[in-house]
Amino acid sequence: GAYVAVAGDAGKAIYISTGGVTINNSVFSGGDLVTIVNNSGSNQTITQGSGVTLYNAADGTTGNRTLALRGVATIWFASASVAYLSGAGVS
Repeated sequence: GAYVAVAGDAGKAIYISTGGVTINNSVFSGGDLVTIVNNSGSNQTITQGSGVTLYNAADGTTGNRTLALRGVATIWFASASVAYLSGAGVS
């Protein structure tokens, strides 16, 4: 299954090869930053957990995102429930 991000990931990189990553509500605080590195040859899903609004910085849409093979994405948290995602290979 997916890796579920934890508060201890703030300021660090989550290095995944399978299963994707889930971002849940009330785990991170405003100002926290998390980077996700896809160490695989296939796409991974970044899942917007219940109660979280995850904005794609490229177009302002919300919802789950795909991180392309070998892609790197950064998530900045405006609050415990609102975050902005950008990076190479994010769609």
